[in-house]
Amino acid sequence: MKAFQRVRSVAVPYPVANVDTDQILPMPFLQKPRANNFGDYLFHVIRRDEQGRMRSDFVFNHPRYAQAAILVAQHNFGCGSSREHAVWALYDAGFRVVLAPSFGDIFYGNALKNGLLPIRLPAQTISELLALLVSSPDVLLEVDLAGQQVLVPGLSNLPFDIDPFSRHCLLHGMDELDYTLSLEPVIVEFEKSIPARASLTGVTAHPV
Repeated sequence: MKAFQRVRSVAVPYPVANVDTDQILPMPFLQKPRANNFGDYLFHVIRRDEQGRMRSDFVFNHPRYAQAAILVAQHNFGCGSSREHAVWALYDAGFRVVLAPSFGDIFYGNALKNGLLPIRLPAQTISELLALLVSSPDVLLEVDLAGQQVLVPGLSNLPFDIDPFSRHCLLHGMDELDYTLSLEPVIVEFEKSIPARASLTGVTAHPV
């Protein structure tokens, strides 16, 4: 994982509720190796017509959003199955932040563990953001994870909540295994102390 500090980007407006993980990453691609660029499969069915050609009217296909790192969506984004591949597809397509009023619970957890920041904001705020992005599509949003706020031109800064552990891991570019390994010195010292503590209780300690 890459360390997450600040993201400044145009944002893709996708005012659709209940976008499920099968729409984000269709089932036929679940057997692909992680080394593949899953961004190529993002919204694969929806963004193409019956002949397999990219639909010019689908917002993700607009050249303006080719380098977009922020997505603004509606209620219950990422609902449905637990496939982690949906997060991979968004991440590999260049997205680092998704703003929505609510998320599918498993999708939310998968996102945090894979370097994608899901931010919950009030429904009214999301509606205002979507309206702004439609009227001013070139506006740049800025997400400050350390300060836990979204900076929007013309609007007040928008604070957001995130649990401290996930915030720490994202800021330092580490997953749960990386975090555990970062505690190796503490773990080693604890193991060294086992014989001494065991002797005080009369228990025989065996080497680890």
